[in-house]
Amino acid sequence: IRPSPCGECACVDLVRRHLASLLELSHQSSGQREGIAVAIGIVSSRHTREVWATLEHVGRTRFLRTVFTSPDSQDNILKTSFLSATITLLKALRQNSTPSYKFSQIPPAQCILQKELNFLTTLFREKIILVIVRLSDLRPGLKPMVKSQILQTCLRSLYTLPPTETLRSSLPPLDVAPDVTVTALYRESMQALDLLWTSYPASGSPLPSQHTEPWLKSDSSHERQRAVQTIFLFLKYVADYVGLTEEATPSMLGHQIGLLMLLWRDKEPVTQSHAHQCVYLLLQLLTQQKGSTSEFTYLNKMKNFEANARRESEMKFYDLVKVLDGNLTVAQHTQLVLTVLRGLCSHNHLRRDLASQLLLMIVEDHSIKVAEILQGLFQELPSIIFKNTLQTVMQAVSVLGTQHTQETVEVILSLCHPSERQVIPLWKALASNTQLARKVLTLLYMKLRLRPPKELVRFTQQAELISLLALGTIYELLYTREYKATVRWAFAGVLVGLLTQLRYLFELDVVDGISDYQEDVLDGKPLSPCRTCLEALKGLFWTTNYWEVFAYLKLLRGWELFEHMETYTEGVTLLARAMAHYDCEVKAVLGQAVISLKSSEERDNIVAILIITEFLNSHELTQYMSRRTVDNFLSLGLNNPNQLVRAMSLKGLSSALMHPEKVMLLRNRLAGLLDGFAGPEPKDLMGLMEILGDILHRLGAQGVGATSLRMAQHLLQLFDDEQADVRGGAILLYGDVLYSGGKKYQQALKNHAFQALVPLLFHLADSCPKVVMKTKLTFLRCAVLLKWEFRKELFGKLAWGRGLSAENDVFIYTVESNLDNYHRFLMQALTYLSSPDRNLKQAAMKFISGCWPLVLCSAHRGCVSDPGGLRADLEILKQDPDSVSRRFYSSFLEDIWELSQYVTH
Repeated sequence: IRPSPCGECACVDLVRRHLASLLELSHQSSGQREGIAVAIGIVSSRHTREVWATLEHVGRTRFLRTVFTSPDSQDNILKTSFLSATITLLKALRQNSTPSYKFSQIPPAQCILQKELNFLTTLFREKIILVIVRLSDLRPGLKPMVKSQILQTCLRSLYTLPPTETLRSSLPPLDVAPDVTVTALYRESMQALDLLWTSYPASGSPLPSQHTEPWLKSDSSHERQRAVQTIFLFLKYVADYVGLTEEATPSMLGHQIGLLMLLWRDKEPVTQSHAHQCVYLLLQLLTQQKGSTSEFTYLNKMKNFEANARRESEMKFYDLVKVLDGNLTVAQHTQLVLTVLRGLCSHNHLRRDLASQLLLMIVEDHSIKVAEILQGLFQELPSIIFKNTLQTVMQAVSVLGTQHTQETVEVILSLCHPSERQVIPLWKALASNTQLARKVLTLLYMKLRLRPPKELVRFTQQAELISLLALGTIYELLYTREYKATVRWAFAGVLVGLLTQLRYLFELDVVDGISDYQEDVLDGKPLSPCRTCLEALKGLFWTTNYWEVFAYLKLLRGWELFEHMETYTEGVTLLARAMAHYDCEVKAVLGQAVISLKSSEERDNIVAILIITEFLNSHELTQYMSRRTVDNFLSLGLNNPNQLVRAMSLKGLSSALMHPEKVMLLRNRLAGLLDGFAGPEPKDLMGLMEILGDILHRLGAQGVGATSLRMAQHLLQLFDDEQADVRGGAILLYGDVLYSGGKKYQQALKNHAFQALVPLLFHLADSCPKVVMKTKLTFLRCAVLLKWEFRKELFGKLAWGRGLSAENDVFIYTVESNLDNYHRFLMQALTYLSSPDRNLKQAAMKFISGCWPLVLCSAHRGCVSDPGGLRADLEILKQDPDSVSRRFYSSFLEDIWELSQYVTH
């Protein structure tokens, strides 16, 4: 075909007719197609608009129609001609200065590319991409969204092709071609793609990671390799010919670097190498942009070393991370860390291990956004299923906490409600070392004290109060093993903080849900603020192993006093009394109370003075603080505007500790009052015991000496009194008396406590619930005094046990702690068989039944000499009106006969 004469024709209509005829000619041979393309190129040099319009029309009508209607029977020859003509036209436009033209051949080109089958037999991919490249160079430029769609189509068309080594074998049988042909087609298509990429930096655009990211993360190694190779060639082009502008380095650059770094241990060496080179090229561009000559030189050395050695080491990673620290912005660095975090969730162990190693190195830098990092980490946490990876993440959190302690605590507080368990691992990570754990708990304590006045807190803001978030977190950390030692260290501050927080919540009137809490009901709902505070207060004593204090209040129902504002001060007083009695952190809490007494907050003053006045009865107090110092603090309270603080300060100043001369007067008064028990019919026993208890409390650590034994004997005789109030009062006061004799009489009181065990054990079945509760406390105090092995377990059964199982456990703890003396218990139990109280009688029968195997065992060893005496003691039940007692007697006749056989032989 000779060149068309239309190139020199001035008639536009004639040009259009000839062009139409030209495009209708045969396209069978390559010579015909080349001739048509050359003719169109010559015509376009003078009649650009007409050629443009004609090709536009052909593309819309004939070419595009064949794409959508019959993909399996497309006219390949027509496509080849069309693409060749378009390329020729675009070359002409590029060589000549032309106005802007609107040419819409990209959509049909895209469609053809999408319809291409997944193997290589033609040059269509290459030619279509080249057409797109040329069209991208024209002005006005393509819109970013269109350009993005085009690039995605091109990448998908080439990256999803089979691996290079299998391109030939993947061809259909009728399309088999020599290896060199397929390889050449692939190489030329990839070169066309690389050419398309170079249009991005020309317009100042950064590396479009949104297009390559899916391929960099692909499970197919050949797709990852193609993607990273394309990026490498692109960056090399940018580094050699373009460079970076300020606009071309967005925060997402950190994300792009992270994606590439995660390929540093890819199983394909080529991918590894290109990934390394890409990161170095990006850093090189950044250092060139900043004009840092020294860093540029150092980076080149690192790059050359990498290219030659291709081996990794901790030091090389460390050096590169340092370069990253110096060249990335805070936003870029943050995006890098977030990207590495996502790599931790990979199922590829090489990528996962690399991400772990990089994460620990990168977070050591100070120029990161802690909030974004922790939020991203928190989101990824549920997806991390491998233990060693999770440990790495926790190490990273620990590093963040060490470097940015306050910000880290604040961010973790804001992530979710403290009761949600998924946040606990983050708090555990902050307890990786003692110093950090103490800082964390101190910050939580300080935030607990951020309490705006009621008038400044709206109802809708209550749940958002930072003090409530800190409160909920402290409650959770009490039961977190990693914080056990730290909580013990901060005991005094946490205690005073919780006590004042509870009063603050009462002031806010946030009391819903505090009294309807049930310990034995498992409920997934978060506790109310007041209930959380009270449970944290209880948990503080339990988790720090000050369980005796917890038990003291539990068995006296003292914790319930904290559920109401009206009884709150009584609760604090009782708690302080128990702490003084068991010497629970007296020194530290006293120091914290003194600080609170100087506070400008009324609630702090109230809690402080209640604690101090009760601690005056502690035998340890004078070891920590002189009387003069105590006098000064109490005198300070006399000037407090709060009436309760003034009254309690005055009470403290009048205490026996502050006036030693009162000790002898009180002891003499106590001895005189004991004569009130001696009469045949003592009057007002309840009033008498109340006065005696008050004197004991006032004497505190001073004790009452030998008088304590007299009191214990009188009170023991009242255990079986007909009046429930008298029984209960005597049993409760007996527990105080056991600890009032001082060291000199301690052993004598222990012996007396041993005598009271069986009566107390039986009164656990008392008909009056109040007596039962007081008996539980005194029975436990006896066990503590006698140092039984299973004291804490015994308390658990007394406090929460129910039914026969609990009764049996208490019996076992009692007998196993006194195996050598069970016969004495048995003798005491026999005396209760004649008790008029049905409950006590039945308790005695249960006890005897439980001890009987021990009696038989002793008889077998020859340790029982008088079974007849046992029978005589049981005879009293023979005529008992109660059928249960008679059945018990009958059942034991045979046992006694068996016992007598052992003794006889």
